[in-house]
Amino acid sequence: DPKWQGRAGAHNAGFLCNLCVGETLQQREAGQTDAVNEGQLRAGLKGVSAQQMSRVVIAYEPVWAIGTGKTATPDDARLAHGGIRSVLAAMYGKEVSLHTRIQYGGSVKASNARELFSQPGINGGLIGGASLKAEEFCGIVRAAS
Repeated sequence: DPKWQGRAGAHNAGFLCNLCVGETLQQREAGQTDAVNEGQLRAGLKGVSAQQMSRVVIAYEPVWAIGTGKTATPDDARLAHGGIRSVLAAMYGKEVSLHTRIQYGGSVKASNARELFSQPGINGGLIGGASLKAEEFCGIVRAAS
């Protein structure tokens, strides 16, 4: 498939690739977060080798949180990240799972960054709208330090 050939080419050229996964509000309310994330991971990583995973960053970015000002609770984010690591372990083994960066995206702000980033298994953030406001972005950077 031509779309995948582009991704494989990006890996082969040494690019760092980001894969965003996340559920809609309807899927979240139906308790489908892990199943949706697994389906997106398996589709998005199809053809990516264990060696190439060192150049992949996964971002859990729930669709319902993008640009809405709503953010997953730190506990919900931690659980979703744990589910993602479990899928990666099943696909590539525990070692790859433990070394893959998984970030949280979805209305990250200076006011919630420290609590989100302090959760086990969350390796930083994918910052959207807050990156356009210097003071807000600096607050996120300070929270991550």
